[in-house]
Amino acid sequence: MRIAVWPVAALAGTLAFNTWAGQSQDPWVGTWKLNPAESKYRPGPAPISTVTTIESWEGGLKYTVDVVTSDGESRHIEWHGKFDGKDNPVEGNPDVDTNVLKRINKHSYRVIAKKDGKIVSVTKNVISHDGQRRTATLTGMNAELTQGSGVNDIAVFDRQ
Repeated sequence: MRIAVWPVAALAGTLAFNTWAGQSQDPWVGTWKLNPAESKYRPGPAPISTVTTIESWEGGLKYTVDVVTSDGESRHIEWHGKFDGKDNPVEGNPDVDTNVLKRINKHSYRVIAKKDGKIVSVTKNVISHDGQRRTATLTGMNAELTQGSGVNDIAVFDRQ
């Protein structure tokens, strides 16, 4: 019985190693889907859906985001940047002109969003140690709110 089990265990170990070795070394790279049940949007409302694809790009990251807003509007947003503190143009988001990337450590970084040169939000992105969950905590001001109340969103994304 031991002889029959060993080859199966060895094959499983080899497949697991090959799967791990074939993945990107950058834990951020991949497709991420919003988990609405785990997310909190204050004051809200939450988007109906968000799917984000993150790719490696010249030492930084490239984002492609498809959002269906709470009112049913579809948005396709694209931007890319390096972790150099410089403004990077954002296409497809009427609320943001540029984003700035700042790395905190291997498992977290900040995105500083600007509109007309003024900071409108700061988002801290944190990836779980197993690489399967990304949490984006956004703080900022929402120009659409008549009182200018702060926004405090926690968006949780699951790796697809």
